[in-house]
Amino acid sequence: MPRQRLIALIVACALFMQNLDSTVLGTALPAIGNSFGVHPLNLHLAMTAYLLSLAVFMPISGWMADRFGARRVFCYAVCLFTFSSIACGLAPNVGTLIAARVLQGIGGAMMVPVARLVLVKNVPKAELVGAMAWVTMPALVGPVVGPLVGGFLVTYASWHWIFWINVPFGLIAITMALTFIPEMREQSVPPLDIGGFLLSGIAVAGLVFGLENIGDGAMPLHLSLASAAIGAIMLGAYIYHALHRENPIINLRLLRYSTFRASILGGSLFRIGVGALPFLLPLLMQVGFGKSALESGAVTFAAAAGALVMKAGVGRVLSEWGFRNVLIWNAWACGISMAACALFTPSTPYWVMVAVLLVGGVFRSLQFTALNTIAFADLPQRALSNATGFISMAQQLSLSLGIALGAALLQLAVLYTGGPVTTEEFIPAFVAVGMISALSALTFMRLHQDAGAEISGRVVEAAGHAGAMGGTAPPPVSPRKGTLHE
Repeated sequence: MPRQRLIALIVACALFMQNLDSTVLGTALPAIGNSFGVHPLNLHLAMTAYLLSLAVFMPISGWMADRFGARRVFCYAVCLFTFSSIACGLAPNVGTLIAARVLQGIGGAMMVPVARLVLVKNVPKAELVGAMAWVTMPALVGPVVGPLVGGFLVTYASWHWIFWINVPFGLIAITMALTFIPEMREQSVPPLDIGGFLLSGIAVAGLVFGLENIGDGAMPLHLSLASAAIGAIMLGAYIYHALHRENPIINLRLLRYSTFRASILGGSLFRIGVGALPFLLPLLMQVGFGKSALESGAVTFAAAAGALVMKAGVGRVLSEWGFRNVLIWNAWACGISMAACALFTPSTPYWVMVAVLLVGGVFRSLQFTALNTIAFADLPQRALSNATGFISMAQQLSLSLGIALGAALLQLAVLYTGGPVTTEEFIPAFVAVGMISALSALTFMRLHQDAGAEISGRVVEAAGHAGAMGGTAPPPVSPRKGTLHE
């Protein structure tokens, strides 16, 4: 197997562990509550603590990789994630579980952005689409498989195994990283932007904590809104700080690159809709249709299967149509497939639901691969470390906002009807999140027709090419030449 594909599989392994742990705990909360003798709602902090650690420490991951070496940081991060997973399963009480989840989040925050950095530094641009196709799958599979795996393990084993299942993945990732990933370390690293790290940490923590709690109602609404407001104020303060500092922890100047800007802004809007789907679908199946957690997971797994179907064809699609066309039209296709879930009723045949989710998974897999790849199309080598933390933080925020939005739309529908939750209340929620994802197409229309041509392998004409940052026309791009090392 080519080394580039092995590196992609290592990254995929890390991403799968992180995405699985973001969702698997929800199914097991009742069982954990019974084990500890507490109400499941009191365990909500165990979920939020993990998400907060992820969001707060992601921005610092690029600096850590440059300062101490990407392979070293990745291996230590996987070790921390794996050992804290063991600690979660051995936790004797709620406090210990929450502390272990915080450590697990720190490991995940270092693990995935650094793994993505390793990938883009070691894979030539012409082969990046194929590598990203492997990496994209866990992002789609993890949130969908999480409830299914959690339900299965809790039903047929014990809740402890939802954490211990990470151990073999962690050992595989460490072994493969030490074997196949070369050490990479920058010779000159600027000082850590401590002020920016604190501002961004408070901003992201406030936003994620507020949005997550708005989504599930585990704390009073005014406290959730206050947390989100504090996060928004600190975010404004960080923006001012970053624009007046030479080497900020999150470099907002990277948004000058049109391809990176499209991935961040358009990708965030797209992920808001996608983030609501793993929240709304299981609720529709279990609350609306009266299915068990295992039955619900078996149906929604079709969305993950679609990602596997698309993996082999994504390179050919992007080479034929180009990033701009794919991102625009596929955004609409994704939005329509999500809105189509509003048509599901208890009498809808299983095969129809599976078919809709399967097709939707194909479209979303293509969109995620395109978004994750085009972000690095025009970035210089020196910007890659900062960019990976930036991308990971933006993804975490948009997915959290998606969950909060899905829950808020569902609650508004229930308040409007004034009755118990039925399938009718899910209709406006699915339509709305589908429209939001579809509207991300508007941001991709500003891309040049030949944006990302070097990565996609698409042959383009030099005439009319204005460059990634709106400059004069450069020489024609040779789609099979040039790597991130040049």
